[in-house]
Amino acid sequence: MDAGEEIRRASIQLAKEDMHFSAAHFTIFSANRRENLHGHNFFVEACAGGPIDANGLCFDYTLLKDRLRSLCDSLDETLLIAAQSPHLRIQEESDEVVVAFADETLRFAHRDVTLLPIRNVTVEELAHWFTAALTGDDGFASLPVETLTLRLSSGPGQWAETKWSADAGCTAGGTGR
Repeated sequence: MDAGEEIRRASIQLAKEDMHFSAAHFTIFSANRRENLHGHNFFVEACAGGPIDANGLCFDYTLLKDRLRSLCDSLDETLLIAAQSPHLRIQEESDEVVVAFADETLRFAHRDVTLLPIRNVTVEELAHWFTAALTGDDGFASLPVETLTLRLSSGPGQWAETKWSADAGCTAGGTGR
């Protein structure tokens, strides 16, 4: 690039049909109140921005799509449990996961459960989990991505959004319920 030439930037929006997962969960509202176990078809979108290189590309976004698909696949058809919830006591046994909540004891086959390092299974927490998993990846770190906005939906019109920048890291975004 010549001195004085403007650095051009662009954003790449990724909202592919296969960037989704189906999972069961329950949201915890307090130490003794939770939703019934139920499921959603969750969808993930990402918008990544950065400088356009001399070849006319921001970056090879195949890596971003592949990583998002892999994260979705890791959660697909499982029960998501918030391993950092102060209201759950989780015990992993050889063939099952035992979850104690208030006066309830819930037992699930080990193979059906995904324990996530989050406080609650909400679109807000899942959006932050996806953002952290994506931006913490060595492949992502090798890309010249300056900004990332990630949106996660649990149904039409129900989104949470996180924003990440190379300068500031992850910040809270808006939510829509």
